[in-house]
Amino acid sequence: MKGNDNTAVLLMHCPDRPGILAVVTEFINQHKGNILYLDQYVNREEKVFFMRVKWELDAFEIPKEKIEEYFQTLIGIRFNVVFRLYFSDIKPRMAIFVSKMSHCLYDLLARYAADEWHVEIPLIISNHPDMESVAKRFDIPYYIFPITKENKAEQEALQLDLLKKNQVTFCVLARYMQVLSVDFIRHYPDRIINIHHSFLPAFAGAKPYHAAHERGVKVIGATSHYVTEDLDAGPIIGQDVTHISHKNTVEELIKKGRDLEKMVLSHAVEKHIERKILTYKNRTVVFQ
Repeated sequence: MKGNDNTAVLLMHCPDRPGILAVVTEFINQHKGNILYLDQYVNREEKVFFMRVKWELDAFEIPKEKIEEYFQTLIGIRFNVVFRLYFSDIKPRMAIFVSKMSHCLYDLLARYAADEWHVEIPLIISNHPDMESVAKRFDIPYYIFPITKENKAEQEALQLDLLKKNQVTFCVLARYMQVLSVDFIRHYPDRIINIHHSFLPAFAGAKPYHAAHERGVKVIGATSHYVTEDLDAGPIIGQDVTHISHKNTVEELIKKGRDLEKMVLSHAVEKHIERKILTYKNRTVVFQ
């Protein structure tokens, strides 16, 4: 999805109270902003208000570099708002991490090449050389960082330096078979997206589809989530499943599972690029 319009997106949450929706929309309207999209949700159990609003900036009276300051002063402090502000003319910059499996990588790069997403992919990082030929086809720099127990900290420091130099804003683990360190994750809070089969923890290990086949499962799935310090337990962005039967072979399970993985991962990436995900505690609010 192209983002060549002159717009701003505000993602916010705060304690729920009467009038907050009106206050935010009035802030935009009184400064001559034209609202294009507004969606809100209230968690009644915890009494928390969530909102995403997008508006045109062509006639907006507050300079872009001052909007955050104005909003914090006029609304943020008063209503205890946690918010992020994004502008359409600033493309997110995505780094892809991959190991030896190509299905998620190909899907992400195909969508990128088709100009479906308002994003830049300045580099691909791997711990193996296997996917370098794929990166070359799409003319994207490919960096190899072989990782062992002994050099993990050193290699991650080099990766972080590379990401910083390339102004990467978020990372996508396209079946990257390495566990990121706590230090690495803290550099990109809620900005590392991972995909895994939904068998965890029941079918953890190197061959989950084989284990699932042996158990005769009837549904397989995939889960996309933000990476946190708790392995595979971060805020879930999206999930999907497909039904299988006793007739399906292990190879068919693997094919169906990989199809799910790439679709669920790309959906999560798209929502992140479009600034439609709010994280709160260990959950997400994903706007349509």
